[in-house]
Amino acid sequence: MRPSGRDLSEMREVSIETGVTKHAEGSCLIKIGGTHVICTASLEPRVPPFIKGSGLGWVTAEYGMLPRSTGSRMRREATTGKQGGRTVEIQRLIGRALRAGVDRNALGERQITVDCDVIQADGGTRCAAITGGWVALRLAVNKLLKARDIVTDPLVSPVAAVSCGIYAGQAILDLDYAEDSEAGVDGNFILRGDGALIEVQTSAEGSVFSRDQMTQLMDLAEKGVSELVAAQKAACA
Repeated sequence: MRPSGRDLSEMREVSIETGVTKHAEGSCLIKIGGTHVICTASLEPRVPPFIKGSGLGWVTAEYGMLPRSTGSRMRREATTGKQGGRTVEIQRLIGRALRAGVDRNALGERQITVDCDVIQADGGTRCAAITGGWVALRLAVNKLLKARDIVTDPLVSPVAAVSCGIYAGQAILDLDYAEDSEAGVDGNFILRGDGALIEVQTSAEGSVFSRDQMTQLMDLAEKGVSELVAAQKAACA
């Protein structure tokens, strides 16, 4: 039934390669099917002015898509002089999702910026960015712990995200572009590794959906996130 031939509850192939850049304190290339994202985490000995002096750390994110990450070339946002609304929305989502897995007191007054650059898009880019972003964050924090710059691990739980939707009347896990573009219902589910919900974005794109279907989507999301968390842990081991 699915264009890819996958089962309704089957993820695309997931791979996470770490240490893909020379300079970043943490980096990875995450591939979820045809969606490929480079994620880097950079440590900075400063925080935004609104929390300066509080002793709290900060985790923020930036997101972008390369011009030919999609089927036809996109203009670089730099040529227009500003970021698009979709870009701003996604990078804010990534930042607040990752912060939900961080003890900011334990991080101390420093900032970690997670950059997520989509080099190839085939659906679920924001979910892949969040999942890979946590791996980059984990690796950067490991360096702080190894150097004894912090004494307590500030990462309380992994954070991962997956898309789920209603396609041809059926609840499915991990939509690729062909499914995403035709789905009646499309959603992004962000969870911690301990099962806590961070954010759920679900909307009726072409048809309304029932409470029972929402439960089906949540069950699929929990399954998908558990598989992603296992891949994150294996990549960071």
